[in-house]
Amino acid sequence: MYADTETIRRILTGTGDTWAVVGLSDNRSRAAYGVAEVLQRFGKRVVPVHPKAERVHGEDGYASLADIPFPVDVVDVFVNSELAGPVADEAVSIGASAVWFQLGVIDEQAYERTRAAGLDMVMDRCPAIEIPALGR
Repeated sequence: MYADTETIRRILTGTGDTWAVVGLSDNRSRAAYGVAEVLQRFGKRVVPVHPKAERVHGEDGYASLADIPFPVDVVDVFVNSELAGPVADEAVSIGASAVWFQLGVIDEQAYERTRAAGLDMVMDRCPAIEIPALGR
């Protein structure tokens, strides 16, 4: 419902290769760590966004999206649904082209606001599952 095939393909292949991963830390047991690794394997630059601003997968981390000193194409969100809406709003404010809410991250109002602002958005899906399925 919140992830049509064309939007998924557009985000993964045409939107751009700089992905800010909100919730990514150096904790190897967290899903964000493994998903970021898959994104890198498929040629994406992964930018960790976490209050600790840790360096992960060879990339400097930032405490917030606003702290990133270069353009971000996609904001991939690994936070609880209750916190996801403000992250989507911040993605709009920094000029990202797309927002991706991970599996289990659902905020229908944020989805509507983000789409109304002109960004592509996918919700309750995982790019690490979707990108290999594209057959690139």
